[in-house]
Amino acid sequence: MRTWRSNRLVFLLFCLAICLGLIFASQLGILRPVQGILAVPINFITGIVNNLTHSAVNSLDSTTDIPTLQNRIADLEEALANYQSELVELREVASDYQRLSELFKYTSLIQNQEFIAADVISNADPNAPLRTIIINRGTRDGVSVGMPVITQLGLIGRILNVSANAAQVLLINDESSAISGRLQTTRAQGSIVGQASGDLRMQFIPLDASVQIGDIVITSGLGGNLPADIVIGQVTSVRQQEFELFQDAVVRSLNNFNTLETVLVITGFQPVDISVFQNVGS
Repeated sequence: MRTWRSNRLVFLLFCLAICLGLIFASQLGILRPVQGILAVPINFITGIVNNLTHSAVNSLDSTTDIPTLQNRIADLEEALANYQSELVELREVASDYQRLSELFKYTSLIQNQEFIAADVISNADPNAPLRTIIINRGTRDGVSVGMPVITQLGLIGRILNVSANAAQVLLINDESSAISGRLQTTRAQGSIVGQASGDLRMQFIPLDASVQIGDIVITSGLGGNLPADIVIGQVTSVRQQEFELFQDAVVRSLNNFNTLETVLVITGFQPVDISVFQNVGS
């Protein structure tokens, strides 16, 4: 037991002696070459420890900033939603401007006619007995029953019913609609009627009349119900059967009746009542 304690004491004294010797040698500059060699790995290890320390501190700082970041994200999301809403509104304004611009160009080409623009506030109901739309113009705007309704692409229909600030338009593809029309090229005449399928059919075309696919069909003005020369549609097929007195053709309107948004009412036209003359002859 004493031997072990004495050995510990000797070892401690030996270590102290070495430490003092190293300190003394360092003061005299003897250990400078050795210190330079040992400094390289020590500095490398110190750098790694410092980097780890900075990373840990930055992580703690970012953790403390999470509420701030969440608030910032919420603000950006709200701003994005506002910008998207404004973008939708601007697109709608641009679309409205384009439609109105096209209608204005169309009206500028037509002489001796008065127009009023109207918005479609109710589209055609496929389950209703009549194919009609509702527009936001009425008697206080000068709209009356029988007035033609058009777009820059052609005829839409005629005013069927009217109130002070709205009107019901009977579309030309309704089965109860009948319009006097003619082919723009050959001037051959016929009657344009609506079909259950929503198409248009030109009936009672003379057999000797030339009807070609692609021919434009316009209003004839006969009967006094509509002005002449309004585009109705385009011929897509022709049917001529043996032993029939007339031929007929399928006509496609250039308008899409399901997506109407803005239309024109021709307020400068009043239907002509010729029934009195028909009664005289009977």
